[in-house]
Amino acid sequence: MNLEQLRRAGVSDRRTRWLCGPGGPWRRLHPGVVLLRNTPPTRQQLLHAALVRYGPQVVITGADALQAHGVKCPPAGEIRLLVPGHCRVLACEGVRAARTTRLPAPVHVDGLPFAPPARAALDLAREEPEPARIRHLLTLPLYWGLCDRQELVRELDSGPQRGTAAVRRVLRNLDEAPIQAHGLATRVLETARLPPPNWDVTICDRRGRRIGDADAWWDELGLAWQYRCGPGPSGGFSHLALAATGIVLVRCTVRQLRQVPQEVAQELARAYGEAARTPRPRVRAIPLGASGDAA
Repeated sequence: MNLEQLRRAGVSDRRTRWLCGPGGPWRRLHPGVVLLRNTPPTRQQLLHAALVRYGPQVVITGADALQAHGVKCPPAGEIRLLVPGHCRVLACEGVRAARTTRLPAPVHVDGLPFAPPARAALDLAREEPEPARIRHLLTLPLYWGLCDRQELVRELDSGPQRGTAAVRRVLRNLDEAPIQAHGLATRVLETARLPPPNWDVTICDRRGRRIGDADAWWDELGLAWQYRCGPGPSGGFSHLALAATGIVLVRCTVRQLRQVPQEVAQELARAYGEAARTPRPRVRAIPLGASGDAA
């Protein structure tokens, strides 16, 4: 609550100072902004306080915005705000406010204005010196299905170009297809409520000879999931070789992950139960490598 609202409620500035003093029941969050309790503020309360301090035209960006869009990206540290270019930026503890002539149209979540996912991710990535960290931040909106690579490129191209060389290099080499597919698969698994699998493995016989690949693999049961299958016959006959070993195999397409995730989750749960009731096949799995930066 700001001082003007308190004055209208009949609370004088002097009494407000006393109530916010040592041992008082209220807490001052910013100059002119008061929390009507003396407990540590939640992140949501800090966001509201920042908007009260800087005015209704600002937009929240960065990790707070990504989390508001559903990304598992716990915000920490400073709150990042985008402020209209004609406004004066006031120093404020715990808040980083940046003036911009490209204030995005906000997406309102729980009454707060947030930057779109592509802008929020790029606002974070532009300030990162490490390519690996830049890559991780750029994969977040792709992984959670909030935008595509081209949208990130358009957003980067439309803003200031100074200091964007590292981000542009990472974007140029970013393959969005496996990132998006892995994100969709992870959300299907959350629906199915299955234990986490090993991702991207090669299935071999006891002598180490390759039988086939699995996008996800439950080693204790011998359950394999291929979710990047093309529609119709494709990819040779490795799935037949896998099934011949006694592996319980679930196959689907990325389109099915996107359009009928509930059906895929039900099929996975059914297959998991079947694999638990049958002897584990005599095979072993070898990791192919990391499958998704944002996992």
